[in-house]
Amino acid sequence: MNIERATLDALDEVARLFDLYRQFYEQPADLDKARTYISERLENDESTIYLATDDAGAGLGFTQLYASFCSVAVAPIWILYDIYVDAAARKHGVGTALMNRAKQLAQETGAARLELQTAIDNITAQAVYERLGYVRNTQFYGYSLAVNQVPTAHEP
Repeated sequence: MNIERATLDALDEVARLFDLYRQFYEQPADLDKARTYISERLENDESTIYLATDDAGAGLGFTQLYASFCSVAVAPIWILYDIYVDAAARKHGVGTALMNRAKQLAQETGAARLELQTAIDNITAQAVYERLGYVRNTQFYGYSLAVNQVPTAHEP
């Protein structure tokens, strides 16, 4: 397995996986929308995307991170917003490898921490996160306000 930072050269594979990811969160299949969204993030350098591939170059999974800041710590943080492993590649360490690459990015950039949220019923992912040292937040509630679109099942 190879994990590389995605560029526009990998757009088709990342968009395919991103479309499957959105379908996992009960969004209709829309490869054009997925391709446009990922293309914009890459062209505008608005996110960091890592793509896991097999030896033949086929996409196994991806993770997308957004840079942010923690005012209290007065330090940068990374938000791991998306992670998806193709159904055929699950239980082979792809998700763990992508999570470890995200952690490496946070360390390389001097971030104070790496943040993520997951669905309450996504027990499988929660077990992976906790095994990797992530700690469930029990001190704060998250709130969200939809202003221009209908909220999805995934959005906090």
